[in-house]
Amino acid sequence: MRPVSYALALMMAASPALADTKFEQIKIEAGAALYDGECRRCHASDTDHESYGPPLENVLGRGAGTYPDYDYSIALEASGIVWTPAALRAWMEDNTGFMPGTKMRHVGIEDRTVQDFILAYLASLSTRDPKQISD
Repeated sequence: MRPVSYALALMMAASPALADTKFEQIKIEAGAALYDGECRRCHASDTDHESYGPPLENVLGRGAGTYPDYDYSIALEASGIVWTPAALRAWMEDNTGFMPGTKMRHVGIEDRTVQDFILAYLASLSTRDPKQISD
């Protein structure tokens, strides 16, 4: 019996679904660390903590410039942009080029892997169905 249990455990460990789950968790953890280093100084991850900029909990799918009681630039408020992964990626890479007139300092996260990890972390902070947010 023991060899069968061991074989089943090995098969489960090799399962693509389990590997995808593990990889996604690693991306989220890496994203959290990168977020803390790059974004946290201005943006809280949730509404329980104060921050200079708007919190980024549920940012995916949110309209740009719509978080209540934050003094956005006119450019961002009037943009009509919804924060999809593609829009957030463009913002991370060159926010002042993406949105001239923004008040936020230049971000400049050009490494797509770093962007992927931060996006995975931001997605983990969202209660929205990711299938409802299109690129």
